[in-house]
Order: sequence, then structure tokens, then C-alpha cells
Amino acid sequence: MSQAINASASPAPRVDSSEIPWNPKVHQRRTFSDWVVDIAIWVILTLVVFVVLYPLWFIVIASFSDQTYVAQGQVLLWPKGFNLNGYEMVFADGRIWQGYWNTIVYSVVGTALNIAVTIPAAFALSRREFKPRRILMFLFTFTMFFAGGMIPNYLLYKELNLLNSMWVFILPTAVNVFNLIVARSFFESSIPNELFEAAQLDGESYYGFFFKIVIPLSAAIMAVIMLYYFVQHWNDFATGLIYVNKADKQPLQNVLRDILLANTSQTGSAMMNAAQQQLFADQIKYGIILVSTLPLLILYPFLQKYFNKGVMIGAVKG
Repeated sequence: MSQAINASASPAPRVDSSEIPWNPKVHQRRTFSDWVVDIAIWVILTLVVFVVLYPLWFIVIASFSDQTYVAQGQVLLWPKGFNLNGYEMVFADGRIWQGYWNTIVYSVVGTALNIAVTIPAAFALSRREFKPRRILMFLFTFTMFFAGGMIPNYLLYKELNLLNSMWVFILPTAVNVFNLIVARSFFESSIPNELFEAAQLDGESYYGFFFKIVIPLSAAIMAVIMLYYFVQHWNDFATGLIYVNKADKQPLQNVLRDILLANTSQTGSAMMNAAQQQLFADQIKYGIILVSTLPLLILYPFLQKYFNKGVMIGAVKG
């Protein structure tokens, strides 16, 4: 009993300082050169952010400024000579609302079809037991470098009755090969084969494994691919210019182009000199740029957090 008491009352063993793990925050003090490097990094990053964001901010303030001040270089950080003439000319044309509606429909329906086709195709091409995957991947990649051209595409769309319809904006771009490769790389590097083996033990088929396990684990790459496709549809200008000649089917980009051309020609016939005409056209251009990009600027921050999880994990393969 006394031995047990003596053992419990004995002092705790001394720990050798050499056995304590080294912590750089405790054992190393920041030197003057460390502070210089940190300050230089912050300065460089601040300049990079400024160079990237200032052109966008300049378009915003220039669209609300008198173009005389803009042309003289007096508009730098804040609007000067505040006016809404550019936006008034843009929104005075009733076609812009139809163009907005068309673009939203084309982008939403097109993106939904893109995801419904790209994600299952990428998953199938990522499975090693799918024997034809290398041949199919070669055929997909071949289309990135060789295409029929504008005239064969026009004749094909004409035979398929796609001209002057919403489907000419959606069906021909159902799969983007670059997005397909990114999604396939994600599945190969981020979905381990052990998950499929475990699902097989539970009696799941490929379809059950895909919908119950793969889809919930692929939210990041789906968000990234969805944004890529949405931006592609939103900025689609050539399709409406070449394959659609009905005004009620034109997307927003083509409507804004028509508004710019119409107002520029009107100012030319309204006894304006060349300088005034150019200033008026510039203000309309700034308004058009902001009107066309504002929805994407609002959407992007909500999906930005998925980029590191989706693109980086899917693009880097260890």
C-alpha cells in the first residue's frame, strides 16, 4: 500500500526538450528580410488585382459619365458629369427585353442539356472497364482540331430544320470536348474504384452507383462545368448572326449590336459632327457592355468557391 502511495506521489518524469516537436512559429522569429518579402508580395498582388479590376470599374463609371470628360481623360475613379443617356438609349428599344428572355431560355435549357450529356459521358469514359473509351475519346478530341466549316454546318442545320429556332443555340453545342475532358479527369482522380466495389457489394448497379454516389460527390465539378456552359451560351453571338434572321428569336448579344448600329446611324443623320457622334456611340457601348455582363458578374461569386475543388482536382492527376 505504501509503495502504491509513494508511486502516485512521485514527481512526473522530466521531458527532454529535444523530444518536443519543432514549431516554426515558436522557435523562429521573423527577420527584417521576411517582412520585406511579405510586403513585396502584398504590393505585387495589390497591383495585379488593380490591373484586373480597374478596366471593369472604368466601364462602370464611364457608362454613367459625360463622354466629353471621358474623352479628355478626366474620369479616373468616379463618374463625372453624371447622366444615364447610354442606358436610356439601350432600354428605350423594346427588343432588349425579348433578347434578355431569349438568352435566358437558351442559356438555362442549353446548360441543362449540356450537364445531362457531359457528366454521364465523362463518367463512362473514365471507367477503365469500358473498352471503347480510348477510341471514343480520340473521336471526341479529333473534333477539337477539325470541323466541317460554316457552309456545311449551315446546310446541315437547314436539313435538320434548326434554322430560326431556339434549338440551333442548344443542340449543336450539347457537348464541349474541353469540358468533357475536365469532367473525365475529375472522375478518374477523385472517384476511387473502391467506392464502386463497395457499391457492388451492396447490390448497386452502374446506374445506382452513378446517381447515388458519383453525382453527390461531384457537386464541385458540376458547378464549374455549369458555369462554363452558361457563359458560353450567354455570350453566343455568331449563332444568332449566321443561323437566325427572325427578330423575335435573336439573343441579347445580337439585339445589343443592332441597337448600337441603329443609334450610331441615327446620330450620323442628326447633324452631329464626327466627334460628337463618336462620343455618343462610346457611351452606348459602355452601357451595352455593362447590360450584357451584369448577370454573369452577379452569378460568378456564388460559384467561385467551386473552382479550386472542381478544376484543380480534376486537372491535376497524381
